[in-house]
Amino acid sequence: MRLDKYLKVARIIKRRTVANEVCDAGHACVNGRKVKASYDVKIGDIIEITMGSNTIKIQVLSVSEYATKETASAMFKTL
Repeated sequence: MRLDKYLKVARIIKRRTVANEVCDAGHACVNGRKVKASYDVKIGDIIEITMGSNTIKIQVLSVSEYATKETASAMFKTL
């Protein structure tokens, strides 16, 4: 699954267009490397998102195309 779609489905970022802009602006790192929105997310990846002065660091636990509000938080673990 693409990184921008994962961020939206996991409800880390509210809209996919915003997630796409964040990734393409260079504010997203996966496993210590800057990546674009088209990066293919895999289980075990460490994603670091920087928006302003806030930094979010998560580990991918599962990847699924759809998630409800209850199951979205089980897709990642905050580090």
